[in-house]
Amino acid sequence: KKICSGSRWAFRLVISGLLKESMINFSLYRKLIYTAAFFTGCCFVCSCENDTKTIKELTEKVVMKEEAINIESMLSQEGKLRAKLKAPLMVRVFGDTVYAEFPKSLHCDFYNETTAIESWLDCKYGKYFETLGKVYLRDSVVVITMKGDTLKSPDLWWDQNTKMFYTDKYATYHAPGKQVSGTIGLEATQDLSSIIFKH
Repeated sequence: KKICSGSRWAFRLVISGLLKESMINFSLYRKLIYTAAFFTGCCFVCSCENDTKTIKELTEKVVMKEEAINIESMLSQEGKLRAKLKAPLMVRVFGDTVYAEFPKSLHCDFYNETTAIESWLDCKYGKYFETLGKVYLRDSVVVITMKGDTLKSPDLWWDQNTKMFYTDKYATYHAPGKQVSGTIGLEATQDLSSIIFKH
């Protein structure tokens, strides 16, 4: 009996010692895990910090552009040639609105129903909005017909669908034997056979 109780007592001492040792080790492991987690978190925070330039580069919209030199382009409608455009430089921009820009001058010949030239146009800047079928013309815009009628304006729009010129700026019209100037606004047909000055 004494031997049994002694062995039990020894067994209890060994078990309690092991438990204490494992509790000490568990406490140590827990401290190590918390320390490792803290330093890992610090690394994540430091690595996620980006400067504003990098964020802007990643999130800003990219606008695609094409450039062409010495271009010649034909504009047709219902299978008929309506205009022939020539320019030393064209920049085509693919953004929310697709357009072709002509920053170094523009020459355009306009054709009638029989595909004969009825008028031509020159300007220092143009912008063609493809989906709208409209061209914005600026800076020394001159339209001349085969008869010699001349329309001048600093700013002019051409609508490909209606074959009309219009502006809300001043304009002047010269024809053999007459000269008309308007202060604000004009609407004119492509062949300048009808011109309406608003003011």
